[in-house]
Amino acid sequence: MARVAGWRPGEVWAATPADIAAVLAPEAEAGGIDRGGLTAMMERCPDG
Repeated sequence: MARVAGWRPGEVWAATPADIAAVLAPEAEAGGIDRGGLTAMMERCPDG
């Protein structure tokens, strides 16, 4: 997950199976992510 999603080690170890599935889901093939999904992801994994 560190390579796929750019997660730091603590984020990888704290991730649930649902977190990992959300990253690995083929959302791009299903039409991409909407603004709400992007906002939720940014709140879960802040860069800052």
